[in-house]
Amino acid sequence: MSNRVESVDLLRGLTIVAMILVNNPGTWSHVYAPLLHAEWHGLTPTDLIFPFFLFIVGISIHLAYRNKPKNTSTYKKIIIRSLKLFGLGFFLAWFLPYFPFFRDLEVVRIPGVLQRIGFVFFFSAILYLNCNWKTLFAIGMTILIGYWLLLGFVPLPNPEGISPTFDRAANNWAMYIDSSILGEHMWKNDYDPEGLMSSLPAIATCISGILIGRILTSAKNNLVKNLIAISAILLITGYVWSLWFPLNKAIWSSSFVLVTSGWATLILAIIYYLQDIKQIKFGAVFKQVGMNAITIFFVSGFIAKTFYLIKVGENQRIHSWLYENFFTYDFLSSKLSSFLYALVVIGFYLWLANVLYRKKIFIKV
Repeated sequence: MSNRVESVDLLRGLTIVAMILVNNPGTWSHVYAPLLHAEWHGLTPTDLIFPFFLFIVGISIHLAYRNKPKNTSTYKKIIIRSLKLFGLGFFLAWFLPYFPFFRDLEVVRIPGVLQRIGFVFFFSAILYLNCNWKTLFAIGMTILIGYWLLLGFVPLPNPEGISPTFDRAANNWAMYIDSSILGEHMWKNDYDPEGLMSSLPAIATCISGILIGRILTSAKNNLVKNLIAISAILLITGYVWSLWFPLNKAIWSSSFVLVTSGWATLILAIIYYLQDIKQIKFGAVFKQVGMNAITIFFVSGFIAKTFYLIKVGENQRIHSWLYENFFTYDFLSSKLSSFLYALVVIGFYLWLANVLYRKKIFIKV
């Protein structure tokens, strides 16, 4: 099997498109519920998107590095790619589309989506090169169980020994560590959904993708049945565990890792069956997005931030001007108008991905 698996490219592209969809409503005041993250505990379709991408990063690590030697050149490429991802994400947080063009470094947000991808890719790739699948599985489970025990049972370091909580509170270990180390460099005053602590179980999400990637490239029979069986085990285990450790994207709970990896495995099994076994070809434009995934995501973030910050006249920004002048009508509900704006944004990036594909431009980060 080559390093390109059509079903993986398709799922990667669909995931990036979903990221852009939920990040670009016409107005955040009117968004359909499935396109919003859970307020804290819980799981919405939107909460599946980022773990799906990290799951695919894991598959891609297996496809790209399974025949790579463990030498200085390989490690150097891993380090450079990780730094590029972190740098692109940090740039998105730092830059301003007007003078002085950059935020004050004392308050700029350090974590972020691309930063987490870089962090998770680095550690997962290093582990992949140095561990067999059994060791990787053991490391993943150790992370998940250890994270649960820490957040749920270890008292916080203070004179009274305050009991920990999974809720959004100062005695949540993930929030405590992030606020203590990152200070003002967070998304919110009290927590960051891509914070330091929650990046550890995110590595477990990537490891699950590595292990599924290994199964995907095996020559065994009943591949799809095996993937479906694994997805069922992950989903059942994750939902049962959530009775004690709630599903939560903000702190990337261990149950969240299992459930989202379960859904990712199931959807991948379906796509793989249709695309790679039955040879039913569909979603070509999404595959094209998947082949320039990081580039498309970065450009979408750059343009969105520019549109939100550059003024048109005295009181409006480009984003609100476009939305109010081209998408709001009396015969449309506010949520539908907001959704249509996001669909048009997606249409633009599907077009861009198609242009890059036709010109054979594949930008590797």
